[in-house]
Amino acid sequence: MKLTSTARTLLLVALFAIAMGYLESAVVIYIRAIYYPEGFAFPMKIISQPLMITEFWREVATIIMLLGIALIAAKAPLARFAYFIYAFAIWDIFYYVFLYLLIQWPPQLLTWDVLFFIPTTWIGPVIAPIINSLTMIALALLILLSPQRKTPFKLGWFVWTLLIEGSVIIIISYTHEYFSFMLQRFSFGQIISSSNAPEQLQYATSYIPQHFPWFIFILGQSIHLLAIGLLLKRVRKVPVVVD
Repeated sequence: MKLTSTARTLLLVALFAIAMGYLESAVVIYIRAIYYPEGFAFPMKIISQPLMITEFWREVATIIMLLGIALIAAKAPLARFAYFIYAFAIWDIFYYVFLYLLIQWPPQLLTWDVLFFIPTTWIGPVIAPIINSLTMIALALLILLSPQRKTPFKLGWFVWTLLIEGSVIIIISYTHEYFSFMLQRFSFGQIISSSNAPEQLQYATSYIPQHFPWFIFILGQSIHLLAIGLLLKRVRKVPVVVD
């Protein structure tokens, strides 16, 4: 069966993202072999400032790579956005798939993990970013499989507002507890700018996650699902082009 141009691009972007997921998991395995030979667990251990800087810019480079494949995959801005979140989601899911296949981690989906470092540390149970990733894939496919309809496909300001609001709320759910912990010792500006970095790293080693704010996370996720539902309802009303 001959693949359409969109299906072929989706497949190629997925292969790229899966390969990135493996590369990401390999890097993390190396770091954990050095700093957590007995297996990763909280509290976090002190990592040298040069390595933390390297890790920060590695994450920046990862985002640039995902943006790059999205820019190559499509010309229209909305399609590029869709390919970006599609690649990001597959990369994130397969990062955990390969971690489990290679070192049997995480032992369960509710295991706590350090998710991101931009602009501050994101922490949450593994299942949370996987849920976000599945939602991003659904949104991306809805966007990318809809241009076959007669009218130009747009999200509209209200859907964009919902997506942005939901994303901000979800980010708060990942950063709230850790950020509150760090604010007991450092100012907001110091945390964001990483001034007093050695002291911050030392203090962070006493942090152990206790409660994930599921209510905040579910609120953000529900707003995303509302946006997708409204978009799907609108798309279904548009006549399909018959080739």
